[in-house]
Amino acid sequence: MNPVCRRLVALYTGPGLARELTPGDWEGIVRVARRSGLLARLGERLEEGGRLEDTPEAVRDHIRGARILAASHHRNIRWEVREIQAALRPRSIPFALLKGAAYVMAGLPAGRGRIFSDVDILVPEARLPEAERALEVHGWVTTHRHPYDQRYYRRWMHELPPMEHVHRGTSLDVHHGLLPRTASRHPDPERLWQAVRALPGWPGVWLLAPEDMVLHGAAHLFADGALENGLRDLTDLDALLRHFGQDPGFAGRLTRRGEELQLAQPLGDALHWCRELLGTAGIPEEVPGSGRGRLALASRGRDLLFRQGLRPEHPLCGGIGNGLARWLLYLRSHLLRMPLRRLLPHLARKGLRPAARQAP
Repeated sequence: MNPVCRRLVALYTGPGLARELTPGDWEGIVRVARRSGLLARLGERLEEGGRLEDTPEAVRDHIRGARILAASHHRNIRWEVREIQAALRPRSIPFALLKGAAYVMAGLPAGRGRIFSDVDILVPEARLPEAERALEVHGWVTTHRHPYDQRYYRRWMHELPPMEHVHRGTSLDVHHGLLPRTASRHPDPERLWQAVRALPGWPGVWLLAPEDMVLHGAAHLFADGALENGLRDLTDLDALLRHFGQDPGFAGRLTRRGEELQLAQPLGDALHWCRELLGTAGIPEEVPGSGRGRLALASRGRDLLFRQGLRPEHPLCGGIGNGLARWLLYLRSHLLRMPLRRLLPHLARKGLRPAARQAP
């Protein structure tokens, strides 16, 4: 990582660094942290470490604004979850919250300072058509209306085409699995539902088991290729692992669950990068089946790419080979999503159509 990225990560992992930074250092950190969705969370870390007052007043103003924005996002999330509940509960359609919405609603440390672009939920596949109709009645409508995009999502992916509320403009992703149907790894969603836990005070709303929350985050980042907010999502995993890892039996359950759900490789990559970049402690050193042995060339190749891809997408974090690494990671994500015989025609269609509002 280049100096700005290194300082941001070092400050996140060790808030005591705040006293040593120059105004120029702070300028770069604030700009990159805001772009990567980490400024409010960085403020939380500084306050927890008793170092917020060690920052320049102008920086505290930026952090204060970011934390106000995050608090607004959290209020909006609670509203959206209530609206989704109102749409689905009368039909007895259960749904589980995923990613950021789950962290906030469950009051987990990973929710502190978290900001959002959408809400993600998991619905049993057998109830998917009914859930879509119920949500449409309550104002959510499908996007990506091109016939090919609709077919792409409904036939091959693990989610419906993204939905958007006609009045509020909020985005909703309705999943029925963790990874696409056509992916080389396809965890059985039924196993997820067998382990869900009720969200207290919210009838019909569920949370994934702690191990599955971590595995979903790992799959999202390291198997689905969703690197737009890679560093932020890695800090999600760090917070989850530190919190759930206080249970002495969690690490063992996590690795066993990773094998059971065919997610050992993304879990191994997630643990490696949490340890490498964020110093996450108390996590398994090795994950059976992850292919991360000392002589595993494939894991070394992935590491070279992720070292670049996990950088925030900001000009201050650019570097030699960054563009090539991101292109290769983009290609890798598609190779993981679907076999080559489907991927090549898909990419050809994408290349011949306008970029706006089309399937990934």
